Amino acid sequence: MAPNHPVSPHSPVKRTPMSRDPTSPPEPLRDRILVLDDETEIRQMLQRYLIAQGFEVRAVKDGMQLDACLERQPYDLLVLDIMMPKEDGLAVCRRLRAQGQTIPILMLTARGDPVDRVMGLEMGADDYLAKPFVPSELVARIRAMLRRRTLLLRQAGQLGGIVADADAPALRFGPYRLDVRRQELFRDASLLEIGSAEMRLLCALASAPNRPQSRDSLLERARGREYGALLRSVDVQVLRLRQMLEDDASKPRHIRTVWGVGYMLIAEYEAS
Repeated sequence: MAPNHPVSPHSPVKRTPMSRDPTSPPEPLRDRILVLDDETEIRQMLQRYLIAQGFEVRAVKDGMQLDACLERQPYDLLVLDIMMPKEDGLAVCRRLRAQGQTIPILMLTARGDPVDRVMGLEMGADDYLAKPFVPSELVARIRAMLRRRTLLLRQAGQLGGIVADADAPALRFGPYRLDVRRQELFRDASLLEIGSAEMRLLCALASAPNRPQSRDSLLERARGREYGALLRSVDVQVLRLRQMLEDDASKPRHIRTVWGVGYMLIAEYEAS
């Protein structure tokens, strides 16, 4: 497909064969893209084109298949069509963000209304592309989003070795005071009961307040029997913490989602 021709479900996509010298270094891991579109021809066309551009791609037709894919393995980016018959793209985006999913989302739609674009962004989409579009623009936007995500993850990964100092002052956020050394959480002057899994995650977040932390690094620092080895468990524990600490868990002020990266605790060190 010529890169300057608009996308069409009938446009042929040629995949260029790739060969590699067996003595050369291993190829870097390819970015993993998930595509959700209910139209078979569009879905398959996008999958073939993105594979030809060097991505690893899985294409699904509805929200149930999407959920199953996200449960099995992490993806680097979601290409999401808005116009779908059962659960439309806006509803899917809203649901994923409410569940704590931080995957970058690029929305596709045949509707060019600015209101739709604003709604998509407000639901948690990271970018928006109206149909028809040229494939080269789709790839350019995907790569730009992945570069931003890589930069943020690199910044978050630099915090991976940070642990709370035994003499560090307590942290305050809203009416709460967290004593990391004693692993105690107070609301005003009252000591709160909090599960060990939630406390470990809260302390992991507190190790780098006001800085985004990836789910991988949070899982590594907060891992326990309650967590197992699933990134999804971080989302579950964050939801529990929000239900415990936030006035409105759907609009968190203390534990923020950083799209495409993970989570961040908004807090201040207690004055000594």
